[in-house]
Amino acid sequence: NEHPTQALLDMFSIKEKKGSLDNLKIAIVGDILHSRVARSNIYGLSKFGCEVRVVGPSTLMPPEIEKLGVKSFYSLDEALDGVDVINVLRIQRERQEIGLFPSLDEYANLYMLSPEHLLRAKDDVFILHPGPMNRGVEISSQLADSNMAVINEQV
Repeated sequence: NEHPTQALLDMFSIKEKKGSLDNLKIAIVGDILHSRVARSNIYGLSKFGCEVRVVGPSTLMPPEIEKLGVKSFYSLDEALDGVDVINVLRIQRERQEIGLFPSLDEYANLYMLSPEHLLRAKDDVFILHPGPMNRGVEISSQLADSNMAVINEQV
């Protein structure tokens, strides 16, 4: 259950923007449990010495995720402290329908990336998203359309 081609695109985008992958802090936000993209990025980015942070609801976090060498968080603000790159994952609506989180509104309230969250990240932070996006759920339209988002270039 991996998506190596997306991870390669993500790592290429990061290297292109940052000049190197060495020792960066990367936050992956969302449904870590079901995401092939998250797994492949964790494996790839860790090989370059990146500090990989994962953040999302406990019901969408794999048990023992930290054994992969990542730091796990349940608070978006804490996870974004000092990060270089944020990779936002798509929330699949069927996960909400089977009760893995109460509602899309509650998810958005706790985990939607918005401009206020970026105050905790580094000044030159940028945002990745493998698509398709659920605007207003996992990322605000303001950020999705901003120059900090390299989503169109990445995909």
